[in-house]
Amino acid sequence: MLQYYLFLLLKSLWCRHRSQHSAWCRAALHLAGRTYHLQPVGAVNMTIPNALIRGAVGGEALLSVRYSSFSLDLPVIKWQLQREKAVTVVQSIGTDIIGTLRPEYQDRILVFENGTLLLHNLRLSDDGTYDVEISITDDIFTGEGSITLTVDEPISRPYIHMEASSVLELSENFVLNCSHENGTRTTYKWFKGGKPLANETRFMLSPDQKCLTFSRVLMTDEDIYSCAVENPLGNMTSLPIRLAVYNMLTWPVLFFYRDTNSSSEKPRNNSQSKLQQIYFVKSQLLGKGVFCQK
Repeated sequence: MLQYYLFLLLKSLWCRHRSQHSAWCRAALHLAGRTYHLQPVGAVNMTIPNALIRGAVGGEALLSVRYSSFSLDLPVIKWQLQREKAVTVVQSIGTDIIGTLRPEYQDRILVFENGTLLLHNLRLSDDGTYDVEISITDDIFTGEGSITLTVDEPISRPYIHMEASSVLELSENFVLNCSHENGTRTTYKWFKGGKPLANETRFMLSPDQKCLTFSRVLMTDEDIYSCAVENPLGNMTSLPIRLAVYNMLTWPVLFFYRDTNSSSEKPRNNSQSKLQQIYFVKSQLLGKGVFCQK
């Protein structure tokens, strides 16, 4: 019978620790005409409304937690940032901070009575997972939880970089580069004629989709193009640019001949004879090429 009592007691402790509210946690035992009630065991019950917080560089982040306890004593609150070796962000009794804050956290931290942590003037280095622990002297079990904070730089408006706004048909490896000045953790999308770019074998995207390469340009590629950049804070779309494609057969070809008695180049008609040196001038339509910038 004693083993049965011990089983019920351990079961109630487990239920309390797991915040379960089954009949076991409120069980009443009837034995030999007497009723024995299991009393609640002290524990800090913690809840986290939002386990993922997104913040911007220079902004604020509220790592919100709530706890409940039967004890009226002040809680001991500890926040740590997960790293290869855990970094103690702050430790306090109630709202009174214990000891001296690390230099990187001075004048940037506020702890609330319910254990919530407010971070001011966010930095990229604040990005990570934060572990919180709340303990009270009278309680057996400590409340624990984790919140992930992402810190990003807002995106500036992207723009499409290319060597020239026109290109000759059948040109190879023509590149459009989606560029922007600011922004972290970015992803890219391309649009043609205002619609998502179709999946064609001639269109090659870099692994991060920042660069769009036409393996061979066709007349059907003449259109309006734009790119969109997105990160956890939002998205921005570039101004549209128009790509003009000219037919190789109809585009005029200009020939030059070099006068052996002069270093200058003089244009001549295609029908003129005795061309000592002939040069096909690639106009700005071909350009010098655009490379995918990392």
